[in-house]
Amino acid sequence: MKTILWAGLSANGNYSQSDYDHAPSEAALYNFGEFVKEAGNYIVGRRTFEALLRNQPAPSSKDNAADPFAGIDIVVISRNFQELPGVKIVATPQQAIAYLQEKGHSTALLAGGVTLHNTFLEAGLVDELILNISPLLEGKGVNLLLNQERPEHKEIKLLDFKSIGSDIIQLRYAINPA
Repeated sequence: MKTILWAGLSANGNYSQSDYDHAPSEAALYNFGEFVKEAGNYIVGRRTFEALLRNQPAPSSKDNAADPFAGIDIVVISRNFQELPGVKIVATPQQAIAYLQEKGHSTALLAGGVTLHNTFLEAGLVDELILNISPLLEGKGVNLLLNQERPEHKEIKLLDFKSIGSDIIQLRYAINPA
């Protein structure tokens, strides 16, 4: 299964921290929605999912046409939640990938947040990075990390780059290029 990490970074390389004053642009949200539709799923961490729930109604049944994620398999990685309607709760990245494989998906899309992304990166479970570079500088931020304990370097290969609107540049990299 191919696993794609989709993330927003500031122009100075920090992991973009969304808040009411600095919400993701419509262009970035639209782009994310396109990747979700293509993959048919997304994996998200508990804290990011809770933030999503605060900003929109909870996912409903798979046949609700008004739900933009109807028919999408949403997997929340959490050791605290037990059950949420419309989503699958698992405890580990490996369980998330296994669940999506069982459902017949060939691609898993990692939606957020930075703790989830770093956990997948450290475990070597990411095949591609999609990085949306926003026209913003942040004075304080967090980074995507391969290993939080020791410095590590990994060569990656640029697959594509393009503008997705709102002055955002999207970079697509293969992590383990053949």
